This record gives sequence, C-alpha cells and structure tokens, in this order.
Amino acid sequence: MSSYIKDIRQKIGHRLLQMPSVTIINYDENGRVLFLKHRDTELWVAPGGAVEPCESPADAAVREMWEETGLYVELKGVLGVYGGPEFVVEYSNGDSVSYVMTVFEGSVIDGSLNLVNDESIEGAYFTREEILKLETQPWVRVILADIFSYGAGEPALFKQSEWTPENTKDR
Repeated sequence: MSSYIKDIRQKIGHRLLQMPSVTIINYDENGRVLFLKHRDTELWVAPGGAVEPCESPADAAVREMWEETGLYVELKGVLGVYGGPEFVVEYSNGDSVSYVMTVFEGSVIDGSLNLVNDESIEGAYFTREEILKLETQPWVRVILADIFSYGAGEPALFKQSEWTPENTKDR
C-alpha cells in the first residue's frame, strides 16, 4: 500500500474509497491471458493496481506489470474502461475499494515471469475456459468476454450506460 493510501486510510478508516486503477492483459503465443493468484484474497486476477497521484494510467500499467511480474511491457492499446458494483474489492484488513479500471493490452518486451513482490503467490497463462473455472474477483467476469473478443485496431470497449434521467419515458 502506498504512503498516499495509508494517509487517506488513517483519516477515513476502512470506508469505501473510490480509486482509479489499471489492469494489464498480456497474451502468450497461444492467446492465453496471464493471471496472478493474489496473496490477500487467494483469488485470481490479471496484473494491475492503483494509479498513484500525478501518475498517468499508462505509466501505472507498465509499473504495476513490472512490480508484480518482472515483465516489462509495451502498451498496445486500451481494451476498455470499467467500474460498478463488481469492481468493489473487500480486503482482509477490512478496507473497501471501488475501482474505476482502465484495462490495457500489454506486450512483453523484456523480463521473465517472476513474482517479484509479495502480492501474488502464483502466476500462469489461462484460456477463457480455464479462467471460468478459477476463483476470481467478480470484475473478472465483467471483462472476460471483452478480453477474448478484442481485435487489434478496434475501439476501446466499455459497459454501456444503464443510467437514464428521471421522467424521460414521456419525451
């Protein structure tokens, strides 16, 4: 946890905190996606994490991938931007975070898979069918179809809005 988040948590305790985050989708030569088993929750997720103050989402994505996996990536594009109730994570220490997640595709340009920090206990590449059998955070199910259907050069994906202003049905 960054010193910035520690400072905020001292002020607000475990209350729900809205945070920008990034996730990196890295495909191997067989089209499988890299997932990590998170130490705190023991759930499988794609590499990623919080965007620090004054940090660009792209820099956060490259940094998080390096910190979590030992893989240095070049970002190929934004796969999508997501948020909502499925992106609320409850941590074992009681902290609650609602993430607004920018999902990038990253291509490895250096390094080798090495879980270099204490956040993850295992890492492997999985097919869509294999991911469906893993214990994952709810948000994984939201982005799963998108990460396996995205094509190079396509516009970024996002969940369409369900919100409408009141009293619009009569217009």
